[in-house]
Amino acid sequence: MKSVVYPGSFDPITLGHLDIMERSAKVFDKVIVAVLDNVNKDYFFSKKERIDMVEALTKNYDNIEVCSFDGLLINFMQEIDSNIIIKGLRLVNDFEYENNMANMNSHLTDGQIETVLMISNPKYSFISSSSVREILHFGGDITGLVPDVLVKYINKRFKKNGGGKQSE
Repeated sequence: MKSVVYPGSFDPITLGHLDIMERSAKVFDKVIVAVLDNVNKDYFFSKKERIDMVEALTKNYDNIEVCSFDGLLINFMQEIDSNIIIKGLRLVNDFEYENNMANMNSHLTDGQIETVLMISNPKYSFISSSSVREILHFGGDITGLVPDVLVKYINKRFKKNGGGKQSE
């Protein structure tokens, strides 16, 4: 069985993220959505909330599993015996970043980890989690950027915390 790991912070999950998950599920036997905390980011949603959102959206897919990890992605991949990473590409700057990450992961594993880059659907190519958070911060409408079933939850959660960073 060929499994692929789709790592990300998903803070919050967007329609673009969901599109990559759904398309990956058509190509690979199993998609492992790995929710992580990037040491270079501040998060609005807790890791548990992010996992819950992804699980709610993927519950009808038999071949999508949601989990989390801490530390290096390559160590997690060795633990679950997977050697393929999938990442979505929106724009040219995504390519530069993902290319560097793919090369680093390959280097650290003596070429044992491969990265597959999936081009984003053009209708989602402008959406990022950071832009969704910025729109929320200024009271804008996130409809059409995140899955409809999460719009009310995300808006309510954002207003409850005053639009600031996640408090633990």
